[in-house]
Parts: sequence; C-alpha cells; structure tokens
Amino acid sequence: MNYQPLSAEDIARRVARDIPNGAYVNLGIGMPMLVADHPVPGREFVLHSENGLLGMGPAPAAGEEDQDLVNAGKQPVTILPGGSYFHHADSFAMIRGGHIDVSILGAYQVAANGDLANWALPGPKPPAVGGAMDLVAGARQVWVMLSTHVAKDGAHKLVARCDLPLTGLACVDRVYSDLAVIDITPHGFVVTDMVAGLSLEELQAKTGAPIQLADGCRPLRANRAA
Repeated sequence: MNYQPLSAEDIARRVARDIPNGAYVNLGIGMPMLVADHPVPGREFVLHSENGLLGMGPAPAAGEEDQDLVNAGKQPVTILPGGSYFHHADSFAMIRGGHIDVSILGAYQVAANGDLANWALPGPKPPAVGGAMDLVAGARQVWVMLSTHVAKDGAHKLVARCDLPLTGLACVDRVYSDLAVIDITPHGFVVTDMVAGLSLEELQAKTGAPIQLADGCRPLRANRAA
C-alpha cells in the first residue's frame, strides 16, 4: 500500500475546513463530534446538539468535565460564550423548521443518488434511529463522515443502491472518508479530494458504484488533511 489513510482527527479537521462562515451545524453522535475540536481560525460557525445545545465548544480537558453539560451522545462538552441550552422539543423545532445549515453524521451506507442508511444493521441489537430522520429532512445540507471507506468485513459503504433500512432519500450532499472526499451529484459519486498515493482504480475497487474524478482533484495527506 503506497498511501496512508486519514485518521478520524484528520477527517474531522478536513470537514471543519468546509463549514461556511456563520453556518449553524448539527454534529451527530460519534465521529462527527470530533469536528468541535477543530475550530478554523478566522471563521465562526455555531455547533448544535439535538439534545438542546447551541454554541457547543470543544471537548473539556480531563478533570474539567461537567456531567450536566453533554452532547447527544452523552459525552461531556463545553459551551462557548453566547451559547445556550434549551428543551429537547425546541431543539427539534430548529431542525424541523429548516434552521440548520449543515447536518454532519455517520452512515452504514450511502447510495450514488444520495440515499442514506445509518440507523439499522442486521442482527439482534435493537435499532435506534434517534434524530437522524429529522436531521436529514430538515437540514439544508447533509454531510457524512466515514472512519473507513469500506466496512470491517470488506463490504462497500458507498454503493449503487442501499440494501439497509433507509434514513432518508437523496439527502446526502458529500461524503468524507479515510480515503477521499466525494460529492453526490446528478452524475453519481465525484471525487474532489483523494489520499496522496492512492490511484483512482484502487479507490474504485473499494467503492460499490462508479466514481468520477473532479477537475482539479486535491491530494489529502494524513496528519494534515490539507
């Protein structure tokens, strides 16, 4: 292997760079929460947590956690000056009212047309959709973060058509994985950034639907995600 995949922190840093100035952004449970730890100098965006928090900051330092101040995944967080917390119902009124600019969440599968499956896998564990269906329907843009481009068993996460229960139809705008940044377009998956040293043929073999290379595709490098 002549390339180095991105770490979760690399991916979070790369996602943060794409958030527009002034945007209101919901961070989903799990990997998306890392985005809060990577503010962009000279840019301000407001982070939202569905359990009722606006103005969320980075994770607290060890020993400074406040168990009454947590995100939707029950992880301790900080709140920035001017931030606020409020009732769960008010939080979902923001989501359902179209006031969230970007929803960032994880996924099990993303289809070439933007369909999303992120709440149920086969097996005995009871599924829990949480607020994902509201978020993908209410946010102006939906971005997906994948810690690995393919599943542990080698199954494709980016597919021609999802075969897991759907969270939303044609709702995903962009995918960030450990190998690439991929836009969802009317023509399918378009690669805008790719890990340095990885060939398009190698990436295609790890993707379950045709991919195209964007003009001016940018290299990604581990530990910098530049």
